[in-house]
Formats: sequence, structure tokens, C-alpha cells
Amino acid sequence: MQVWHFSEMAYHPAWEELGNSLRNVVPSRVYDPVVGADLYHRYLDEWALCDELGINIMVNEHHTTATCATSVCTIPMAILARETKKVRLLCLGMPIANRMDAVRVAEEYAMLDVISRGRVEMGFVKGAPFEVSPANSNPATLMERFWEAHDLILKALTTHDGPFNWEGEHFQYRQVNVWPRPYQTPHPPVWMTVASPGSAEAVGKKGYVIASLNTGYARTPTIFDAYRKGAEAGGHKPTKDRFGYLALVGVGETEEEGRRRAHQILDYSRTTPRAAAQFWFPPGYTANEVTAQRLQNPGPLKIPLRDGGEFTMQTGSVDEFVNAGIAFAGTPDTVFEQIKDFNDHVGGIGHLLMMGQGGHLSHDDTVANLTLFSREVLPRLREL
Repeated sequence: MQVWHFSEMAYHPAWEELGNSLRNVVPSRVYDPVVGADLYHRYLDEWALCDELGINIMVNEHHTTATCATSVCTIPMAILARETKKVRLLCLGMPIANRMDAVRVAEEYAMLDVISRGRVEMGFVKGAPFEVSPANSNPATLMERFWEAHDLILKALTTHDGPFNWEGEHFQYRQVNVWPRPYQTPHPPVWMTVASPGSAEAVGKKGYVIASLNTGYARTPTIFDAYRKGAEAGGHKPTKDRFGYLALVGVGETEEEGRRRAHQILDYSRTTPRAAAQFWFPPGYTANEVTAQRLQNPGPLKIPLRDGGEFTMQTGSVDEFVNAGIAFAGTPDTVFEQIKDFNDHVGGIGHLLMMGQGGHLSHDDTVANLTLFSREVLPRLREL
């Protein structure tokens, strides 16, 4: 099992004063660039430490939000491509349906791959529903645009004999000729996030690595089974290295310390749903039945527990998040057993996307969390 450290580089100083929406409508005057600069350097230092600890690096991007100040994932990744020497670098992800210039995405990934000497893994994501409005994209045709961008990017990265023309439904280019070409052949490995059996099956047919984000004990097995079905239909072997899972991890010398760290990191999950209602379900973004179900039950987001029942995401306790399989918390022994149990439950995962920093967790606590995990948990996971 490979492990990847993930942080959203949140601007948490703004969280307490912004009411019920941390996305889209937040005025930038509440952002202090001096504080923000300190936070950026701090988060980059924590990622760079992973090169010594043997933990790979995952970066994502979100827009117009105080929950994630990484508005362009390839910028921190470019810094880390130079600062690190050994670990793999995953951009998960690039919301290619909301990026107006797909060829620019190919150029960014190719340049990153060369600078890092072939350590980049490129993620393509649909993007959060909150970002349809600021991107001014059409939610009803978002997936059409996504797959056309995907096809164009891969063709751009693998065409080395001069320019080609692209006249698609959503993208038109007279001459596509990406320089530099990527370091890896034919291109960096592709990852995609999935949140439903339907999307998992579609990605399985491509044979890419999937990342299931916080889907827990209840939903992950169905998603993984759908991927296996799609992979077999597409002629691919659904080996364990095709499956990634994102969870929040707090490790401590004592149970109390590990749970305290997890509690602070979990503010990421508790604040994620804080978006105004009009941004949640842009028409056509999700299947009609999903939208209808949510409109019929418009209250706080509920997360299913492993042993039955459910809890509210915005107010969940460490115990509830651990029960749901969304967090792993405690001493190294406890965390290893929790991960092992989840691994067995879903039929095996090859990649743990570990949110080892989040919310108000301090730099010292983050360094201690990552270091203890690397020393006491990571070696056992590699042998799992």
C-alpha cells in the first residue's frame, strides 16, 4: 500500500466569521496576504518533509473558497517537483471540464513531469458542484466536456511528430503541439475521482486508478465492485494498485493525542458542506434521481455508520467518523488495525490518500503526525 499526504491548504483564520457559507460568496477582503503567505510556506514545508518520510504527495485545487487556498494545483506541485527528489507527486485534481484551455493542462503536466524527472501522476476530476457557477460552465454538458478534454489532453501528450488540428464539440485548436513532451512514456499515470458506482464503472473501463473520497464502510465496497466490473469489461485487470481511498488520519503517542489530532483535522469535513444552497445542485450536474432525493431531504448532510444509523457531517464526533470509515485515529497500533480492517472490508486498496493536516491542526502537530505515521504505521502498510 502506497500512502500520499494531502492538505487543502485551508485559510482557516476566516472560518469563524463567515456564517453558513465558506464558498463562492466570501469576499477576498477577509484574506490577509501576510498570514496567507505564512500558511503557504508552512504547508509547502510539510509536503517537502514527506520526501524524507517516504510519504508521497497529493495536491488538489478548489476555487473561491476559504476551505482550500490551492486555487491552481500545478503551482505548489511545480515547487515540490523541484524541492523533492524521491516521492511521487499526484495532482488530484485538475477540473478539466471547468478549465477553458485543455491544451494548457497538457503543457502544465508535461512540464511538471520533466522537472520532477518522471514522478508526476495526473488526476482528472469533474470538479465540485459549487464551482460550476464561478466557472460559468454548463452543468448539463459537463461530462461531455470532461471526456473531450481528457481525449485531447492525452492526444496532445502522446503526439510527437508535429502539430495536429482539433475541431471538437467543446474545444477547437488549429495547431496542437505540446512542448516539452512528458518524461514518462506514453504519459504520466492517470487518476480519476469517483463518487458513484456508475462513474467507477466508466473509469474501470479505461483501467485508470480511482480515488474514492470519504465514502466509508457503507458506500466504498459497491463503488469498488463497480470498478472491477468495468475494468473486466474493458480488458483490464483490477489489481489492488488501481484503488485509492481518501481518509483523515490522526496518530499520537497516546489514544488521546491521536484522537485530538483527528478531531482538529476533521474540521475539514465539518466545514466542507458549508455552502449556500443555490450552489449545491446545479441542474444537470447529478442524475435526476439524486437531485430529487436531495431536494426531498434538504437538511444537513448525513453519513451512514458502519453499525447502522447515521450522523450529521457538520457536527460529527471522532468516534462517528471512525465508525463510518472516514477517519482513522489513535495510537499507531490502533490506526494500523483500523486501516487493515477497512482494507479487508473493501477487498484491498493500493493507495491511502491520507489527510494528515486539516482545520486548525498546527504545524508542530502536523509534523509529529506525519513523522509518527511514517515511523510506526507506514512500514506495516507496505507489507499489508
